[in-house]
Amino acid sequence: MMTWKDIMHYATKGNPEPDRRVAKSLETWKEELSPEVYRITRQHGTEAPHSGALCSTHEPGVYRCACCDTPLFDSRIKFDSGTGWPSFTQPIQENAVKYLRDTSFGMVRVETRCNTCDAHLGHVFPDGPEPGGLRFCINSLALKLEKTD
Repeated sequence: MMTWKDIMHYATKGNPEPDRRVAKSLETWKEELSPEVYRITRQHGTEAPHSGALCSTHEPGVYRCACCDTPLFDSRIKFDSGTGWPSFTQPIQENAVKYLRDTSFGMVRVETRCNTCDAHLGHVFPDGPEPGGLRFCINSLALKLEKTD
C-alpha cells in the first residue's frame, strides 16, 4: 500500500517505469479526444466540482485513462470525499500513475498523470481515509469506467 512518503519520493526523485508508453503529438490527441477531454488531460485543466458524470458513480469496475485506456483505479477503492471529484485511495498498481510537484496558483501540490501517456488526471493529497491516508482527486473527464459484474 502506497503512503504519502512514497508519493513524495516519486514526485521528487522520479517515477516508476510504466508497463508501456503511448506517445502522440498534441495535434493527434486533439483529433482523437473531445475538446473537453483534451482541455483536461492535455492542457492540465480542471472540471468544475460536482460536474463530472463519474463523480457520484459507485458501480463495480475499473477506471481507465480516457486517453490511452490504461487501468488506473479500481472501483473498490473509490470513496466519497465530498470534494466534487471522483476520489480514490490507491492506484490500481504502483506504476500506473505518475507524480509531479505542482507549484501553480501559489500552492504546493502533487499532480497526478497517467504514467503511460502523461495525461493530466488531477492531484493527490495526504488527507484520505486510513490505512493509507491518500486521496487521489481525479477529474471525471480524465477517466472512463469499464463496468464489471
